Amino acid sequence: MTFHQKDVDVLISEEKLHARIKELGAAITRDYQGKELTLVCVLKGSVFFATDLARAIDLPLTLEFLGVSSYQGGTESTGEVRITTDVSKPMAGKHLLVIEDIIDTGLTMSFLMENLAARHPASLKLCSLLEKPARARTQVNIDYKGFVIDDHFVVGYGLDYGEKYRNINFIGVWKGK
Repeated sequence: MTFHQKDVDVLISEEKLHARIKELGAAITRDYQGKELTLVCVLKGSVFFATDLARAIDLPLTLEFLGVSSYQGGTESTGEVRITTDVSKPMAGKHLLVIEDIIDTGLTMSFLMENLAARHPASLKLCSLLEKPARARTQVNIDYKGFVIDDHFVVGYGLDYGEKYRNINFIGVWKGK
C-alpha cells in the first residue's frame, strides 16, 4: 500500500489531468500566437500544473513565480492574503497568464489579479486547473479552466495538506483523520 492510499480517494486520474492539460496548452498556443507570453506560476501548489502546461504550449515563453498564502497550513482560507514571494522582473507591457492550482473562495486570486493589473501588463488572464464554485465568495473570471469540482478538500498534483501529498500524481479527495 502506498503512503496515500489510506488518506486519499482518486478524484481526477493522472491520465485525465494530462489529457486536459494538452487541450489547455493547445488553446493557449492558439490564443497567444505571435505574442510573447509570460506564465506567472503561483507557488507552491501550481508548480506541477505550470510545468506540464508550459511543456504543452508550443510558443516561446518565460516563467515567473509568485508566492501567495491565505491558508497558513489549515483546510480553510483565513481570508488574509499575503504575497510571500514576488516576481523577479517588471510585468509592465507583458502578456501575463497566471497559473493557479485551484480557485475556491476567489479571495486570493481576486487580490492577486488586482495586484498584477496595477503593474500595467499588456494583457492579464488566468488559467486554473481546478474551480470549486460551491466555496466562491467573490467572482473570478477564469479564462482557461481545467476542471470544476464539488466541495471537497483535494490534494495531489501540487495541492497539499500541511505541505504533504503534493507529489501524488493525481487529484484526490483527502479523507482526513
